[in-house]
Amino acid sequence: MKLRRLIFLILGFLCLGLGCVGVALPILPTVPFFLLTVFFFANSSQGLHDWFVNTRLYKKHLDSFVKKKGMTVQTKLGIIIPVTLVMGIGFFMMMRANVVVPSVILAIVWVCHMIYFVFGVRTIKKDNP
Repeated sequence: MKLRRLIFLILGFLCLGLGCVGVALPILPTVPFFLLTVFFFANSSQGLHDWFVNTRLYKKHLDSFVKKKGMTVQTKLGIIIPVTLVMGIGFFMMMRANVVVPSVILAIVWVCHMIYFVFGVRTIKKDNP
């Protein structure tokens, strides 16, 4: 079972790295990579799992989502605005080049993204400790 733990450890660090890059680049989704990081670390090393759950990255991006099954308005906007800007630029560039089918696909993905975050993810109030 050591090989399994090693694979989970490597995948955990890979997802952690991609999630960290996603914090700065709106092209990569942060939350799914951090959720995978938690899963892989939990299956490889309890120490790494405990460490990651106590980091600012986890608490900022995932804590409310995992504990309360929702996100604050600020977190939602922090996801929606950059993704909308990046997809909007891509859509504009493709439409300028007369590339219609990928533009339509991108528009459908954006609409699904909006529906998910507006209606699928519960909005919670920000805790003021």
